[in-house]
Amino acid sequence: MRFAVVGHVEWVDFLEVGHVPIPGEIVNAAEAWAEAAGGGAVAAVQLAKLASGALFITALGDDDLGDRSGAQLRGQGVEVAAARRGAPTRRAVTFLDANGERTITTIGPRPVPRAEDDLPWARLAEMDGVYFTGGNVGALRAARAARVLVVTPRAGTALEGSGVEVDALVRSGSDAGEQGDPERLGYSARLVVTTEGPHGGTCAMRDGRTESFKAARLPGPIADAYGAGDSFAAGLTYGLGAGMDVEGALEVASHCGAGNLTGRGPYAGQPDARALGLM
Repeated sequence: MRFAVVGHVEWVDFLEVGHVPIPGEIVNAAEAWAEAAGGGAVAAVQLAKLASGALFITALGDDDLGDRSGAQLRGQGVEVAAARRGAPTRRAVTFLDANGERTITTIGPRPVPRAEDDLPWARLAEMDGVYFTGGNVGALRAARAARVLVVTPRAGTALEGSGVEVDALVRSGSDAGEQGDPERLGYSARLVVTTEGPHGGTCAMRDGRTESFKAARLPGPIADAYGAGDSFAAGLTYGLGAGMDVEGALEVASHCGAGNLTGRGPYAGQPDARALGLM
């Protein structure tokens, strides 16, 4: 099976703190590190762990951080195809607090791949599943050539008015900015999956039926929440692309999200195919 992600990457400084500082406060970070992350990168690595590799079509700044981002992701089993922009790679700062919550500040515009970039768009038609986090409308339409297309509302302007039908839209029930109705925004979704953290979530079908699903049992104590949502979406993409029914795909997705919660940073807790009994 073959899978891909179309979307963004950013270089993230992670700071472990007791709590997020309030205005005027100084806090000390117990630990700090930096690595390539962002929703597209997190999903690409999760899919690579499930499918023994994944293609990641993205855009990187033409700078050292762009070089380091690409090298890191390739070392994690991802095939990176990146347009290089004449601007710095986007950065972010993420506070990871004692309760496992993450608070993120991004710095600068988000570079995303565009259909006019010299990238392997034709290969997306060969994919069993694609997860789309960002790009222009042309990139979205290229991704639609895959057998299964899963998207996040954060893809924003690529989705709105595109007229594209996606197989699944994955959104967070706690994020007010992700609750827009696809039909009103000018595209459609066969499934709308709304996650609700430890309460599982709901899956709304095109025929009006809505079913709930349970969260997977955590395989360990919560470390932090960074990347849990995109790991969940990657698991859903894998399950649907592998031909599972919706219930089975949601089970894989839930285990990916739960596993991610128990690892420090974006990648340590992500399960692979063996851990989920998929091989």
